[in-house]
Amino acid sequence: MKKNGPASEDNGPLEQGREFIWSDQDFARIKALIYQRAGISLHDGKHAMVYSRISRRLRDTGHESFKSYLDWLEKHDGAEWQEFINALTTNLTAFFREQHHFGILSERLKKMGPSSAPRIWCSAASTGEEPYSIAMTVLDTLGANATYTLQCSDIDTKVLSTAAAGIYKSENVKGLDSEHLRKYFLKGKGSNGGYVRVRGELQKHIEFFTVNLIQDNWPFREPFDLVFCRNVMIYFDAATQRRVLERIHRNMKPGGLLFVGHAENFTDAKTLFTLRGKTVYERV
Repeated sequence: MKKNGPASEDNGPLEQGREFIWSDQDFARIKALIYQRAGISLHDGKHAMVYSRISRRLRDTGHESFKSYLDWLEKHDGAEWQEFINALTTNLTAFFREQHHFGILSERLKKMGPSSAPRIWCSAASTGEEPYSIAMTVLDTLGANATYTLQCSDIDTKVLSTAAAGIYKSENVKGLDSEHLRKYFLKGKGSNGGYVRVRGELQKHIEFFTVNLIQDNWPFREPFDLVFCRNVMIYFDAATQRRVLERIHRNMKPGGLLFVGHAENFTDAKTLFTLRGKTVYERV
């Protein structure tokens, strides 16, 4: 998320040069609503980010003030709630981000063996770079004919559409080595020049769908061997983190691995997970 400007620019009822009236009360209402709907805990340094992102919703819906928009939003239970959540969700991702995780993933897959049919959940799929990095690691480790399940979710419906399509600008895959590019991507030609597309063999074991981590209606029927939940918990307060960790624990096999973000630490949840490596935990 972007850093906020000087406090004096955010806390007045009407700031010079801003299109809409913006007050502490507007921010407090948005803060309460996104916490209620998505568990995201916004601190006071996020005024500028929230103004920028939600003002786009005002323009798209034709409202002339935050109060009008929020009053209308609270009276309706339609598609705009998803747009509201999408607007306040931050998506920063890249192929093989936090690369040490993929080495640990490969080692665990080798121990499980090629016939183990591992079940993997990527709980913050974003635009797909993380899921496809996981899939490449599975195939590199277990072979092209590996049997596995990779279920990938996010709360943001727009980024999931990008992930499912598997089409990226060529500049987004510059960090990949030539072997991965050759094996797993198709280079666009003609009007598609400057883009690459994920090959079908990388996509065929992957399922993308929406999951709100703070809701109880997770759709899983079988437990997972491996779960990636990276750079998500930093947006939750301590109580919400604990509830989500307990649900993840219930949806994992004993001894399964949980991969988290570099700024996340759950050593106080020792009854659920034990630290086994750099930001990698084992399910108790």
